[in-house]
Amino acid sequence: MSEFNLIRRYFTRATPNAVLGVGDDAALLSVRTGHELAISTDMLVSGTHFFPDANPFLLGHKTLAVNLSDLAAMGATPRWATLALSLPQIDEPWLAEFSRGFFALAEQHGVELVGGDTTRGALTLSVSILGEVPAGMALRREGAQIGDEIWLSGAVGAAALALAHLQGKLILSAEQFSVCAARLHQPQPRIALGQALRGIAHSAIDISDGLLADLGHILQRSGVGATLNFAALSQAILPLADPVAAHRQRCILAGGDDYELCFTAPVRHRAQLQEIGDKLGISMILIGKIDSKLGCRVLSAEGAIMNIEEHGYDHFA
Repeated sequence: MSEFNLIRRYFTRATPNAVLGVGDDAALLSVRTGHELAISTDMLVSGTHFFPDANPFLLGHKTLAVNLSDLAAMGATPRWATLALSLPQIDEPWLAEFSRGFFALAEQHGVELVGGDTTRGALTLSVSILGEVPAGMALRREGAQIGDEIWLSGAVGAAALALAHLQGKLILSAEQFSVCAARLHQPQPRIALGQALRGIAHSAIDISDGLLADLGHILQRSGVGATLNFAALSQAILPLADPVAAHRQRCILAGGDDYELCFTAPVRHRAQLQEIGDKLGISMILIGKIDSKLGCRVLSAEGAIMNIEEHGYDHFA
């Protein structure tokens, strides 16, 4: 099978919301009046971001989901995507399942694939996502204000627990692994929540590299600090017995790969945020507060400052 037949068979779909989609030197897109274009790119590399024998359907889902999560963190509406694939060989059953997982999520969020590229090489998956947000309304990292409350759109740490299980660092029960693996392999981008937070949240980010690392970007860009309540953070993660429980702190604070939204908002919006969560079926968790002391402190249930050794994932650390 040639490169172009591969593209036509597995990655060409109708694109009614694009002026021109797959098949030319470039796509042609038209952004709605009064909107700004939000663009993000993420790359997944075999052996770094996923196991070489990963389920291709789930991998197709996650390849797009991590990009959609970036648009969710900006409060944007996803519209189009491009996909670049580096493949060691043409494996048609693999491609069929990968594209099925990719397009299932794309259709769920109204995303059209309008271009990309394929080449031979180590298995690498790269997506650029494009979305629209009303002019001046995008959520950003730099807006956190002293006195803001810090929220999560759901519990973090489960994806990291699943990864640790797969790496042989701990052993989860079959039931525990099933719950955690779903978070690792099929993250659910919080698109609707991001849109609902426009005009309410002062800042936002998605949790990909670990809560402390990602929240740290908000704090650094906003020139503020934070105090977190570990008891609130740990309330929704699986109850685990020793010695697995020893991994909970690291997974919650530094695990990443959950793709929940972390955002800050004024206290006056607390009831409204809880109503939004109820409407969307999201368990909103109030985890702390923005303050003027730079850095991030995590308090134990007894109110003592916890000693944190790991903050999150860094590809080059």
